[in-house]
Amino acid sequence: MLKTLTNKLSQEMIKIVGKENVLYSEEEIYTYSTDSTNIINPNEKADIVVFALNKEQVSKIIKYANANLIPIIARAAGTNLCGACLPKSGGIIIDFSRMNRIIEINKDNLYCIVEPGVVVEDLQKAVEEQDLFYPPDPSNLKVSMIGGSIGLSSGGPHTFKYGSTKDFIINLEVVLSDGTIIHTGSSCSKDVTGYNMTQLFVGSEGTLGIITQATIRLIPKPEAKRVMLAYFDTLEDTSRTVNDIISNLITPSVIDLMDKNTLKTIESFYPSGLLTDKTAALLIEIDGFKSALDEQYEKIINICTQNNSSYIQTAKTKEEEEKIWIARRSSFGATAKLAPNVVTEDVVVPRNNIVKLVKGIWEICNKYELKTCIMGHIGDGNIHPNIALDLRNTQEKENFKKAKTELFELALSLNGRLSGEHGIGCEKSYFINKALDPNTLEYMKKIKKIFDPKNILNPKKIFQENL
Repeated sequence: MLKTLTNKLSQEMIKIVGKENVLYSEEEIYTYSTDSTNIINPNEKADIVVFALNKEQVSKIIKYANANLIPIIARAAGTNLCGACLPKSGGIIIDFSRMNRIIEINKDNLYCIVEPGVVVEDLQKAVEEQDLFYPPDPSNLKVSMIGGSIGLSSGGPHTFKYGSTKDFIINLEVVLSDGTIIHTGSSCSKDVTGYNMTQLFVGSEGTLGIITQATIRLIPKPEAKRVMLAYFDTLEDTSRTVNDIISNLITPSVIDLMDKNTLKTIESFYPSGLLTDKTAALLIEIDGFKSALDEQYEKIINICTQNNSSYIQTAKTKEEEEKIWIARRSSFGATAKLAPNVVTEDVVVPRNNIVKLVKGIWEICNKYELKTCIMGHIGDGNIHPNIALDLRNTQEKENFKKAKTELFELALSLNGRLSGEHGIGCEKSYFINKALDPNTLEYMKKIKKIFDPKNILNPKKIFQENL
């Protein structure tokens, strides 16, 4: 049907959003039919790309798509790592980069209202100017947009103390598969008026509805923070340190892990003064009132020392803090210099199984001769292996496929899950049957069918089959 509709489709979209907001050349469509997943299939591309400017336009686009059985794929920055916005069945890509207004920052009631195209870092800077704080900080926050962040319920290093995106969304404006516009919550800090519809859409990857506005909970900006790096010679000492910090009633704002390969790779390409002969390092950040930081800091230093930390580096200035953070955020970019491609995986396990997970990942990648740099949010059990390879090499590609399957099986065997913050998309959909019990999976599919009976909203995502 889409082949015969293409010309008419272009005309209809131009009527809705204007010619300047429609892309339909082969080159433009190809560009928008990819994301950061390293999945490139020239046979799977959109039929048209449309830049929406408001909810009314989104509603009209979806009504037309619904009437003509045309798939709709919502796209923000396209930085996701699970194939969540790939047009597996063609259709219309709605790009939200031009819906990028911060509509309101309400300091008295601690919330803001934004459109889906607002960049996460821009939002953070805007609220911090008013001494407010939006903690979720995915590694791509300089380009990641809030719509995609909500669609995947992204997290980041500060999730350990503050929670992920799902913990800060209190109301959504959503366009459903028939063009109906609904609001899922309110601007109140507490609201149990009916079902919690908001959380149903957070993390749903655009498969249940298209988000056109979000009300986000804010918190007061912490008065001060302190950043340190603690190095260890064994994973066991590293993991025990994390548990001991928590059992001593300290909740760092960040407690992240970098393994030896990560330290060496970052230092090779972005020299930061990291020690490269250590098995692992913990990046620890504490925040809060200045008067409380000294006591927390001393306790953490003592705990690290008692657990055989061989060296502790503490940032004494903002510049030194930034240097440590730049090193931490450079892990993906540094790994990308090892091979033509780098794939970041995302699994999560209970914290007491972290050592088994990391050692298991090392064994799997060594078995298949894959270069891997492991980092992640050890405080909440969320680990990211950055795997460097050449996807043009048939053997390496096949080895990676096998390694990925074993990685997911390992995580599930350790009572873990397939994703902590990157989502399922099409990359992990083939494995979801092993991660969820049949009854739970069946009810998820029923929910999808209720909200999207014609299966036009981001088809072939989360569930492998075309429902």
